[in-house]
Amino acid sequence: MSLPDLLPIEPFTRPATGEVSLPGSKSLTNRALLLAALGDRPVTLTGALFSEDTHLMSDALRRLGFAVEADAAARTITVGDQPAGFRTDADIFVGLAGTAARFLTALCAAAPSGTYRIDGVPQMRKRPMRGLIEALRQLGADIRCLGVEGFFPLEVRARGLRGGEATIDASESSQMLSALLMVAPRARDAVVVRLATRVREPFVEMTVRLMEQFGVTVGDAIVGGARVGYRVPTARYVAPSREREASYAIEPDATAASYYLALPAAAGGSLRLAHLTSESLQGDVSFADVLREVGLAIERQPGAVVSTRPAGATLRGVTRDFSGFSDTFLTLAALSPLLSGPTRISGIAHTRKQETDRVAGMARELTRLGQRVVETDDALEIHPQPLCADQTIETYGDHRFAMSFGILGCADLHGNGRPWLTIRNPACCAKTFPDFFELLDAVRKKSLTT
Repeated sequence: MSLPDLLPIEPFTRPATGEVSLPGSKSLTNRALLLAALGDRPVTLTGALFSEDTHLMSDALRRLGFAVEADAAARTITVGDQPAGFRTDADIFVGLAGTAARFLTALCAAAPSGTYRIDGVPQMRKRPMRGLIEALRQLGADIRCLGVEGFFPLEVRARGLRGGEATIDASESSQMLSALLMVAPRARDAVVVRLATRVREPFVEMTVRLMEQFGVTVGDAIVGGARVGYRVPTARYVAPSREREASYAIEPDATAASYYLALPAAAGGSLRLAHLTSESLQGDVSFADVLREVGLAIERQPGAVVSTRPAGATLRGVTRDFSGFSDTFLTLAALSPLLSGPTRISGIAHTRKQETDRVAGMARELTRLGQRVVETDDALEIHPQPLCADQTIETYGDHRFAMSFGILGCADLHGNGRPWLTIRNPACCAKTFPDFFELLDAVRKKSLTT
């Protein structure tokens, strides 16, 4: 689906209905790609996400010397040629993909030898890397910042990791800690990772559980009877097996699910999200609990979750700490004008250093829509006001702005199906959910025939 630069959102004139199949998780796809590259044999990822971020990760692995075969129609990616692995020289481009940037930096540092130059788009050069760089250096890595210290572009002169202790400050992004943990088994000796500050746990827990599924158990590092971090043994990843073929099934993306779980709040009706389960590795499944507090009925079924707006229900503003699942805060914030009473979202200071300053950007766009917004460093408080119609939402090149406000635009503000909200640069969704607006339109059309 080719998207125009300005996309008016067509509201739902009938309640949402039907079933939605979501793309695979970006976080799990890029983690599994890395673990597959460090594994013992070819492995096929099923249900994988095909997006800009996963394309960048796959392409980088090819440049490093791994065999990566992708079948978008089948949603499979096979990683092989692990025994050869690692060319001795490569230029790697990570775009604006934070997972690829952190994971590939750690992977290159763990290579036995070689020189690797890593860079991204200008905005990527502003995203924090210092905590990971310094921790890898403590394990013996030779990483040189070619511009500002602690940021891209980088040159990694690989010589393997020696192991031992490293202290990491991952307060600005838990991806840095995940990257360090995933490559630690390749070090010559066991690695103890000490935490310099508190870190957002859900994505790190996802990483640890995924490593376990690939055969490496991460333990607690205990000093003086107190837990100080993680202990990772020297080990080789062993790909999960299904009959004779090594394969790993990627879960549907829980962050992408947040938009369609929230759609009944804007459009009414009920949607079934296939293959989404409460046993997910992803912390963002917690967003369903937020929507339940708002007033939607969230029903967990075998192999699916159903989101329904009960007839006559009044949706309420809520106060929630999003530090553990912050990628979904924009979904709630964009819907807040439709809720009764104020909404307060906290635990989001670190999102100021993501694709854009998400806190300031959300405050700006909600104000454009006539809302009263109180912005602090770590929180937004939104007081619902009558929505200003015929507004164009700036996305700042950030996919989550486009998708969150795309859901808000589904509300039939005028009562006649006339579009009242336009999304600028909707194609930025290609980063993680290329078919988002196509799927949204398909759900809307189905609602008209039911």
